[in-house]
Amino acid sequence: MVDLIEKKRDGHELTTEEINFIIKGYTEGSIPDYQMSALTMAIVFRGMSEQERADLTLAMVNSGDQIDLSQINGIKVDKHSTGGVGDTTTLVLGPLVASVGVPVAKMSGRGLGHTGGTIDKLESVNGFHVELDNEEFIELVNKNKLAVIGQSGNLTPADKKLYALRDVTGTVESIPLIASSIMSKKIAAGADAIVLDVKTGAGAFMKTLEDSRELAKAMVRIGNNVGRKTMAIISDMSQPLGYAIGNALEVNEAIDTLKGEGPEDLTELCLTLGSYMVLLAEKAKTLQEARALLEKAIENGSALEKFKVFLSSQGGDATVVDDPSKLPQAKYTYELEAKQDGYVSEITANEVGTAAMLLGAGRATKDSDIDLAVGLVLRKKIGDQVKQGESLVTIYSNFDDVSEVKQKLYENIKIADSKVEPLILIHEAITN
Repeated sequence: MVDLIEKKRDGHELTTEEINFIIKGYTEGSIPDYQMSALTMAIVFRGMSEQERADLTLAMVNSGDQIDLSQINGIKVDKHSTGGVGDTTTLVLGPLVASVGVPVAKMSGRGLGHTGGTIDKLESVNGFHVELDNEEFIELVNKNKLAVIGQSGNLTPADKKLYALRDVTGTVESIPLIASSIMSKKIAAGADAIVLDVKTGAGAFMKTLEDSRELAKAMVRIGNNVGRKTMAIISDMSQPLGYAIGNALEVNEAIDTLKGEGPEDLTELCLTLGSYMVLLAEKAKTLQEARALLEKAIENGSALEKFKVFLSSQGGDATVVDDPSKLPQAKYTYELEAKQDGYVSEITANEVGTAAMLLGAGRATKDSDIDLAVGLVLRKKIGDQVKQGESLVTIYSNFDDVSEVKQKLYENIKIADSKVEPLILIHEAITN
């Protein structure tokens, strides 16, 4: 291992066998943390070639279980977002894409941070559960084209161990290590094709367009190099996506979006990502044709109908789709009133997300309880005109003192005197 650390330190390329030796040894415990952290630091400074990145990803895939989806008919397409605030896309995309015949076999996690993960959000629906065995999961996808399960315990154990180490050794921010970490989980989850939503801006992990582009290209190349059709969209996360931030509130917003009445930005991003999913699944020959299929599924109600079938198939009360008041409701609502006339010029996404977490919408630690009813609904977005006293945000809370939350929001929602241009939502698509 010392020889390999020195080899990488001096800027040389590691072979497939050497990378397999490292990951196997580290997972099994024969390579200690201190040697692995020396290697990751060498990678931070020296980088990795495309071949090394693909080898590292596959070595992590092979360190644990892999989900076999071969019994599911058709091309299975997965979507991954690099995270954000108010990112409700999975709740919309699953039923939307499934409604045009694309099988969506989704493995999702619980969230740490601003709001819950996809599973937490879905559990806002009374009775909904993700505890399915593999056989049930595959059967549901074949029958309904859509099912969601929780992450398997032994998927990519090497990545879990390596991620925890990087977190405490200053080696998180390395494109090869980030890209191989994300892609190892997606590949182990068994999809044939992967659409990535790489966020950029203040609320994203990658703050600049250049860094986001580099990460997107790295992940697309890894996917294509290991035989999975992969493409990426770079989308903006300088402000929250949609209006709702919070679990039940986001489910409600997903229902509106599937009805064709959702926020413009959320709808547009879902149609863009969905079009690529439909294209990769070979259900359409062009992006335009794919988008037309999805727009029709919203118009004729089949996407909404698919959401109901999906919820009830996994034990959920599907009547919430027609009556969202059956979702968990917060005891109190408060309005955050604008202190001046003007135009909204800034909504710092991650800080607004933290305000939602203060209400209990997210987890500060792994053991925190989530309050599914609480959260925020934005009434204005960047570029919108606002009058003094008008509501900027509705706060949904189960406690009566929200002064800390209001303070946080006032600090992170800026109003300018002159007109501000709305943000660009989708920056570019990366296909190779």
